[in-house]
Amino acid sequence: MVSVLANSHDRYAKLLNGTHKSHVHSQEEADALSSFKPTINSTSLMSDLKEVAMKAARALEYFNSTRHIIVYYEDVVTDPTKLKDVLEFLSVPQLELTSRQIKIHKGPLAEHVKNWDEVFKTLNGTEYEQFLCMDYKV
Repeated sequence: MVSVLANSHDRYAKLLNGTHKSHVHSQEEADALSSFKPTINSTSLMSDLKEVAMKAARALEYFNSTRHIIVYYEDVVTDPTKLKDVLEFLSVPQLELTSRQIKIHKGPLAEHVKNWDEVFKTLNGTEYEQFLCMDYKV
């Protein structure tokens, strides 16, 4: 859910040569964008996260009679077998998938948010506290 907020913010704030870049294909572009630290609106953060959770639940409800699979980005990047599960679900051949995308952010999330202390205070002790511990792994 934090990534939903970040992607929404990135669309307007993380420009490279005047163009929005959510994914990059060179280390130079990644280095240029990695210096950006968003400020998250801690006043609306809880309501924003609850709204995103409600939308996700509603979407699952709409498609509950449809064959589907739930895949979390974090699981895909940390567990190589998850992509195999997706390929199997889609009934496509098991292939070795690769990407030309370069990771932009690495390290603790706290290093990438300008007002981390506010965000921490807002989420600590709530149902969203788990987001505080997420790191950007290499």
